[in-house]
Amino acid sequence: MTMKLVPIAIAALWVATPVAAQSQNAQPPLRITVPTVIVTAQKEPADGQTLPVSVTAVSEGVISDAGITIVSDAAVYAPNTYFTEFTARALSFPRFRGIGTSPANPGITTYIDGVPQLNTNSSSVEFLGIDQVEFVRGAQSALFGRNTLGGLVSVTSGRPSLTAWTGSASVPFGNFGAWETRGAVSGPLSEKLAVGFAISRHDRDGFTTNDVSGRDVDYRSATFGKAQVLWVPAPNWEARAIVSGERARDGDLALNDLEALRRDPFHVSRDFEGRNDRDVVSTTVLAQRAGARYTFASTTGIVRWKTRGVTDLDYTPLPLATRDNAEKDVQFTQEVRFASAPNAPARLSGAMPLRWQTGVFFFTQNYDQDATNSYAPGLIPQIPFAASQYSPRAELDDVGFGVYGKGTVTLREKFDLAAGARVDYESKDASMDMSFLPPIPGSPVVTADESFSNVSPQFALSYRFQPERMAYVSVGRGFKAGGFNPASPPGSEAYGEELTWHTEGGLKTAWAGGRLLANASVFVINWDDLQLNLPNPAVPAQFYIANVGGARSTGVEFEVNSRPRANLDVFGAFGYTHGRFKDGSASSGADVSGNELPNTPGYTASFGAQQSWAVWGGRATVYGRAEAVFYGAFQYDDANTVGQDAYSLTSFRGGVRGGRLFAEAWVRNAFDTRYIPVAFAYTDFAPSGFVGENGQPRTFGFSGGVTF
Repeated sequence: MTMKLVPIAIAALWVATPVAAQSQNAQPPLRITVPTVIVTAQKEPADGQTLPVSVTAVSEGVISDAGITIVSDAAVYAPNTYFTEFTARALSFPRFRGIGTSPANPGITTYIDGVPQLNTNSSSVEFLGIDQVEFVRGAQSALFGRNTLGGLVSVTSGRPSLTAWTGSASVPFGNFGAWETRGAVSGPLSEKLAVGFAISRHDRDGFTTNDVSGRDVDYRSATFGKAQVLWVPAPNWEARAIVSGERARDGDLALNDLEALRRDPFHVSRDFEGRNDRDVVSTTVLAQRAGARYTFASTTGIVRWKTRGVTDLDYTPLPLATRDNAEKDVQFTQEVRFASAPNAPARLSGAMPLRWQTGVFFFTQNYDQDATNSYAPGLIPQIPFAASQYSPRAELDDVGFGVYGKGTVTLREKFDLAAGARVDYESKDASMDMSFLPPIPGSPVVTADESFSNVSPQFALSYRFQPERMAYVSVGRGFKAGGFNPASPPGSEAYGEELTWHTEGGLKTAWAGGRLLANASVFVINWDDLQLNLPNPAVPAQFYIANVGGARSTGVEFEVNSRPRANLDVFGAFGYTHGRFKDGSASSGADVSGNELPNTPGYTASFGAQQSWAVWGGRATVYGRAEAVFYGAFQYDDANTVGQDAYSLTSFRGGVRGGRLFAEAWVRNAFDTRYIPVAFAYTDFAPSGFVGENGQPRTFGFSGGVTF
């Protein structure tokens, strides 16, 4: 289906249900509206339609209806949002409007229950009991600080119930030997205390066959769990503790020469088959008090993760090179925030209401990496026999704090003028070893330290020209600190900070008595000292961050959500991004002026609908869901050497629910589209100069379960 058919399809879905199917009883019709979605895009709960920011919220209902289990599946509903993902679960990198990320210094940070994931290795975990996911686009450094210059992803867990016990259990299974068990239960222990538990186990065979051994290489196997305690000692006080964990034992990366993948998808040829392990344990403590004049909130987070990846580094049938990479990280974060009570803003002269918030944030991070590349005899010119290289052995320590504040004044009941700023400071220490065994001269151990500070302001003006319609404009500065590369070419061990100015204007509207929400925005982003994740030309499959100059991104976004009838939901989104390097930008010594920003589709689009019907006298409900997502062409690298053509993916889902039982079936990538969403330069061993991984093929399955 081409992009020209998108508006036609949405219009057809709008009128798909005949008027003759209206209720035949004499009762007056219920008021039908698109549900109000409360978001925390600016730290305080608010209706997303009233905020001067681009935010797409994916609710618990959509997560359940669409069978979403990871954050990148939810991202298809957000315009100008693209995830670069590898086979390994830890390698998942979001990109908004051309702004990308690297593992240790993301430009878009994922928050899980208010805790920032300072390294992307812990950001993409299994969804268990998730209440909502928000994709907040645009510079958010004024409130959230470092590493949100492109926006943020916020994942929120559902609260345990204080009124009744609820739960669910399901057993999905599908092709490629996929099977899963999922269960959750929550409820009160007393009037003031509630608990919740959830667990999941997932296994599947690999999509990719190793032609040398005949075995699949990219299988997956993982166990996930979450436990919560909610304590409400008084009507205006509550505390909540959340402990979650994931243990993944996956197969090898499915990387292969790019042209070979295009000729023969899902096939590799290698003499060595590796694996990817990941363990993540997170503890979060939330506390809040709602006073008559102000509110108080505290968020404490401890995240521990470790990974180990073993792979055939040359990705050929020859025994040339292998890699054994172990990483681990411990982060501690603490935020304390005060804000005016929702119904008690401060009053300025002329009785103008002022809503305010202020807070402090502190963090520490200790990251260690111990990686060894093993090379066959003669592969290293200086060594005629087998050799090993620390690539790298590194310790990176980071400590920092931020102070922020924001105020919003309402003028004449229609104008909102908001201003805020944040001061960030952090100090980094590094020790990096890239030596060889046996030793080679000129491979020293590098130790260094550096500090970074910044002030990030943000301003917004919004005007409600009707109660359901608002226009806004905002200007904000984004900030990402500099740092150190654990492994890099000589002279590139350190990189500088990155800064952006992000200007946005938009409309948020409701029509047809609230049955249709339609939002639009335009944006301009200007970069200075853009940080780019680049392949290390001296070490295979190694990446480092470098400042490559300036860039500019412009674009538009549209979102539509409609509920024309009580049993029909229609949704659509479209985003266009034009991102280019500015004149004078250079990467790895080459001029990239005017080139497209890598891994940035020219457009993204999604649309779909869900319909349900009451059957068997209302004792059961049959439902069906269809959706399609489109990605424009994009380049894999900053030199624009090679890229991925435009492609689309279509999914269907349907089932029946009756009483406490349900059964459903689904198919993803229904037309088995072949595409390669991720690839990078690999001149050492790949004949085409690039290696990549195929996107997921068609998968289908069934699920049955019970809820109570």
